Amino acid sequence: MTVREILKMGDPRLLRVAPPVPAADFGTPALDALVADLFDTMHAVNGAGLAAPQIGVDLQLVIFGSGAPNPRYPDAPVVPRTVLLNPVLTPIGDEEEEGWEGCLSVPGLRGVVPRFKRLRYQGVDPQGSPIDRTVEGFHARVVQHECDHLIGKLYPMRVRDFTRFGFTEVLFPGLDAAADDD
Repeated sequence: MTVREILKMGDPRLLRVAPPVPAADFGTPALDALVADLFDTMHAVNGAGLAAPQIGVDLQLVIFGSGAPNPRYPDAPVVPRTVLLNPVLTPIGDEEEEGWEGCLSVPGLRGVVPRFKRLRYQGVDPQGSPIDRTVEGFHARVVQHECDHLIGKLYPMRVRDFTRFGFTEVLFPGLDAAADDD
């Protein structure tokens, strides 16, 4: 399909709240093409996830996972390749864990972000079939990061300690500076 331009922090379109994907769009060629474009774009930059608003499409649609280890997160567990529309996130408990995050829309930077350790996410796939999973750790972090894009939030808005926020090349000298990902 097509590798799309990824919007960067500062673009006001990233701050909008995305509307749900209408049920009438489920299973359509247009939706299938959008999903294919999201995966092509994510794979072109070795991302762990991507949200439709990041390519300028105002819909509650996120993709994440790869089915194989991500080269930029070699120690993280595999997250199943998922297309999630109209998600609802429900934290399981109050326990949070901190972790380093980057974002395709915030290139060159990394920061420590607190996220709920465990959560349940629900929504539908592109055909409208229900998705209902309970996850934790890295999988939960990726889902929360991507779904933040649907409510106009970028991860720097969640950073609590700015002594742990900075340029990737300074914080992690051996890491490829282009290794900023969702």
